[in-house]
Amino acid sequence: MPKTVDRDEQRRQIGAAVLRLASEQGLDEVSVRTVAAASGRSPGAVQKYFRTKDEMLTFAAELVGERIEERMAAVDFGLPPREALRALVLAALPVDAERRAEAAAQLAFAARAAHHPGLGAIRRQVDQDVRTLLADWLASVGHGSGPAPAADCLALADGVIALCDGLALRLLYAPDDREALLRALDRALDALLASC
Repeated sequence: MPKTVDRDEQRRQIGAAVLRLASEQGLDEVSVRTVAAASGRSPGAVQKYFRTKDEMLTFAAELVGERIEERMAAVDFGLPPREALRALVLAALPVDAERRAEAAAQLAFAARAAHHPGLGAIRRQVDQDVRTLLADWLASVGHGSGPAPAADCLALADGVIALCDGLALRLLYAPDDREALLRALDRALDALLASC
């Protein structure tokens, strides 16, 4: 009986190998050959799922966005709004080894996205999805005096995303500053929420 292959799972495993290589060695080291070696496959086996480096990078970028969105969706939105917002930000920050690898790969993707329309479109879509999720949630919880205007919620979501992006970058190159950066997160969230 022929062996059944889960095509999606194979693509995910190869995508995970792309992320590891991108985070450890940078995008210049990602190729069909190096991904094949990192994933324990032959180059031909990798090419069954991805014909080119760009296809692998595109899938890996989508995979990172999916992982972040899954972590954000798992946040307990029943928490008090300030705690839930902090949990949402933490879901996207490189606070453990797996997330550090994802963040390093994301940084590499972001730099490449400036000159690669396909990666740029993926980055913009992930940003838009996160922005919408945050703004919708902020509108639903309001701020004491009833529902917040949609424009205010979008502006606050943009502020939270910018804060998250900056903290993620700092946590990548200064991981020993984690506690100070998380205290800065708390102060920034207090200031952002007080402005609404």
